[in-house]
Amino acid sequence: MRVKGGIKVFAWYYIALMNKVHLPRLMLAGISGDCGKTLVSLGLAAAWRRRGKTVAPFKKGPDYIDPAWLGIAAGKPARNLDTWMMDSRVVLESFMRHAVSDGMNLIEANRGLYDGEDALGTHSSAELSKLLKVPVIVIIPTIKITRTVAALVLGLQSLDRNVALAGVILNRVATSRQEALIRSSIEESTGIPVLGAIRRITGELLASRHLGLVTPEEYRQSRGSIDRAADIIEESVDLEKLSLIAEKTEPIEEKKKSPDLSFAPTPGLKIGIFRSSAFTFYYPENLEEIDRYGAVKVPVDPVTDNGLPADLDALYIGGGFPETHASLLSANESFRRSVLQASQRGLPVWAECGGLIFLCRSVHWQDNRYPMAGIFPADIVLDRKPAGHGYEEVVVDRPNAFLPTGAVLRGHEFHYSRLESSGTIDTIFKVNRGIGTGRGRDGLVYKNVVASYLHLHALGSASWIEGLLCAADRFRQCRKTE
Repeated sequence: MRVKGGIKVFAWYYIALMNKVHLPRLMLAGISGDCGKTLVSLGLAAAWRRRGKTVAPFKKGPDYIDPAWLGIAAGKPARNLDTWMMDSRVVLESFMRHAVSDGMNLIEANRGLYDGEDALGTHSSAELSKLLKVPVIVIIPTIKITRTVAALVLGLQSLDRNVALAGVILNRVATSRQEALIRSSIEESTGIPVLGAIRRITGELLASRHLGLVTPEEYRQSRGSIDRAADIIEESVDLEKLSLIAEKTEPIEEKKKSPDLSFAPTPGLKIGIFRSSAFTFYYPENLEEIDRYGAVKVPVDPVTDNGLPADLDALYIGGGFPETHASLLSANESFRRSVLQASQRGLPVWAECGGLIFLCRSVHWQDNRYPMAGIFPADIVLDRKPAGHGYEEVVVDRPNAFLPTGAVLRGHEFHYSRLESSGTIDTIFKVNRGIGTGRGRDGLVYKNVVASYLHLHALGSASWIEGLLCAADRFRQCRKTE
């Protein structure tokens, strides 16, 4: 009987293992923002890639620029993991779908490890680390500090024992003596190994501006910066020990199945997408959902194209930096006119942040005024401080071409711009959280055009892709009857 029981237990254990997959993984976190997470993430991804490892990059929280850099360093698109914009189950499924079992899965955290939505750290990087069962490597800057770093690590270690704090990387170290003191203090006080020490870097490795890093599409030295980051990491960090920590992670239950299609639009719908260095803020999943439903993405360059293609069924304008490209966008008068005329004919247009700027009357940038498409009678003014920065939640409370009234959307906003309007502009969103266009509203609307400061992620706002493609389908059918 004991043997039979043992066989049953072994069979159950074997079946359980068969439903799990081994995914080597690490989270690179910090004690705050601007502590060196991106430098280390880029350097590690590029260094492991040099050694022939396949690297799948991920970024905790809403962001476009850091993931773009990570994607270049890893040679694979970086995926965002955010439990506020998406259900935890969706986050886990997305990680499983894009993670690799024969390489390294690298997650860059955001802000401080325990910083979240509230005093309990809800939706923090620490909570994500527990969801994904991933060991955490903390990056700590060491300017004018020695043994106190051990106290910081001890606090991180004890605040939540369920967070798998596995190592420390010191950043901005001044001298060998400082490194030795800090290393000894941490390892003797906490038992956590110091896995690297990066000296202070002279000069600018990654260029930045008002919204953070310059996008890699605009930075000619992007490849050189990534190579230099890899050199720094190879010289300063124990890659072998990091790999061992990542390899020892426990298997995760297999959940890679793509969700079923929720509706069936007409195949072959043509969706124009603004693609240029002025408009680069698109989550990969948003574009992949368009493909998954059988629609065709049509790249459109507002800087070089003479006008919109005549056969588009809808237009999707993401965010970016139209203000830094304002002179080029303004100079392309024929293209701006074609967008205005298409909107007047009823073309469905969904625009986010930078797209909103382009659709307004003008943008004021560095003491100059540049005409834009002119769909909305408003001028955009750029301020020195953010006008809206953080998560945004809205409820649809007025009719529009894309979404039913009552729909709740969660996303994020990050803009230094504000609207100066010469008249009343209709809006469709009541803002529950965030700033939007101001006065508790967002979502400018004109005919079948909606433009807002809200950035959406398709995995957190499933109704968005359905709304976009259904609007495109209706527009195609209407054109057939004309």
